[in-house]
Amino acid sequence: MSKAEWFAVDWGTSNLRVWVFDAENQLLDHVSSTQGMGALSPETFEPTLIELIDPYLGQGVSPVICCGMVGARQGWAEAAYMQVPCSAPDAKKALRVKSKDPRVDVRILPGLCQNTPADVMRGEETQIAGYLAKDPNFFGTLCLPGTHSKWTQISAEEIVSFRTFMTGELFALLSTQSVLRHALDTSEWSEDEYLEALNDAMSAPQQLSARLFALRADGLLHGLSPTAVRSRLSGYLIGLELAGAKPYWLGLDVVVIGDPKLTPLYTRALKAQGVSCLSQNGDEMTQAGLKAAYRVLKEG
Repeated sequence: MSKAEWFAVDWGTSNLRVWVFDAENQLLDHVSSTQGMGALSPETFEPTLIELIDPYLGQGVSPVICCGMVGARQGWAEAAYMQVPCSAPDAKKALRVKSKDPRVDVRILPGLCQNTPADVMRGEETQIAGYLAKDPNFFGTLCLPGTHSKWTQISAEEIVSFRTFMTGELFALLSTQSVLRHALDTSEWSEDEYLEALNDAMSAPQQLSARLFALRADGLLHGLSPTAVRSRLSGYLIGLELAGAKPYWLGLDVVVIGDPKLTPLYTRALKAQGVSCLSQNGDEMTQAGLKAAYRVLKEG
């Protein structure tokens, strides 16, 4: 088995993902585990990592660049937040973790924070760094949808401000723990229902709670299909998010970074508002951000 030059690590709450690179910065392998931050205590992070990467370790010292919840207060070691406005974090700002295994040199990238309005992020800043490594002169907004969606203003190679929306978590809660769960037993989709609900939410966001219950009532009284309920629920919640994030996209270029299954919902919603937007794969941007951090570390 080929030995690694360095390891790029995305360690979230639920999963651990590692990309293995050789001396030419070519990808050797991608390995993963369900041992995320939420399943570990501080003293179990290192053995969990070593068990996963041991086959690739040589006799020398291999850098390990980490991002995500591994740097949270409940993680391996707390990597302090950088306050915006600031440049995207790189290896110079990373926390060096003292490891027992002499074959690894572990660095954890910091997250970002904002005092007013209060906000934090961990992990998404590495995707931002990856995109800016690709397009350093970008001016506009990076939207990173997910469980907690981030809207980030970029100017002069700096992260100026950002805002988090709990859209993904709200969808999960409503679809599994609310009265709407009885009408969501499908994965099918209606684009027309989605866009109509999106426009309704943006035009009258104060009606959201009533419209959500109407999904249940419409199903009971008029046989509204599970496909329509799921599509409308997505439209209402993303429409509410877009209404709140309007200062971040109105009149600006937007790049949506994330899961290819999720980003089209946002690009279609934004294009329906006349916004010029593109999308990028979130995993690719995470890798690019970790590579950019490693370059800085290597250059000293």
